[in-house]
Amino acid sequence: MRNIRMVVSYEGTRYYGFQIQPGGNTIQDEMEAALKLLTGEQMEVISSGRTDAGVHARHQIVNVRTESPIPIGRWAMALNSRLPDDIVILQAEEVPLDFHARHSAKRKTYRYTINCNRQPDVFARRLQFHHPTPLNVKEMRAAMECLLGEHDFTSFCSIRSTKKSHVRTLYEAYLEHREEEGLIHLVFTGNGFLQHMVRILVGTLIQIGEGKRKSADMQRILQGRKRSLAGPTAMAHGLMLWEVYYTEAHK
Repeated sequence: MRNIRMVVSYEGTRYYGFQIQPGGNTIQDEMEAALKLLTGEQMEVISSGRTDAGVHARHQIVNVRTESPIPIGRWAMALNSRLPDDIVILQAEEVPLDFHARHSAKRKTYRYTINCNRQPDVFARRLQFHHPTPLNVKEMRAAMECLLGEHDFTSFCSIRSTKKSHVRTLYEAYLEHREEEGLIHLVFTGNGFLQHMVRILVGTLIQIGEGKRKSADMQRILQGRKRSLAGPTAMAHGLMLWEVYYTEAHK
């Protein structure tokens, strides 16, 4: 038995998310179909975590267990020739059998991109949320400061969440303003994320940037532990799973 870890990039626009759904059309569906064509085996693709419908990934990590003798150097190219153009295997390597893409992950980074130019970028429209008026970057940055550390993020997760605990730790939460390009990147690194958590944080931050809320409101919302206190869920297409981190033993 072999354990193969892969780094995957995908544009999630036309998919119903990563994880298999009853209606099909997911990243996992496409990957498992390509693996079946390549190896003849029906195998489960284990990911570092799900991404919502329309969300993208720069470096998603997956692993599969296989009996296939195909040399590891051929996996990426062979799978890419069997995958749609919007899913690409960047790297494949053989790892110890105890590696598990989800359970072995220690932290993840998500990045949300907002385009504040008057006109959208036609070439990047699927990867950026277009907000045609300026946002108050200073207020947004101030609002993000209280998010660092361990908190109960009930106010910033879907009411459909089935997790027993909504306590998560954010190691990084910062705003990168590329003023000359008219772009804002909101970056979050944590030990885990709840359903819609990043998108609700972004939706709330956008309201703060618009002047509809004050930066000080973020602390009150966080402490209130009620979804109705926070802002709307931001559109999915601005969000990208940026990086997944593992311990030295599982790098």
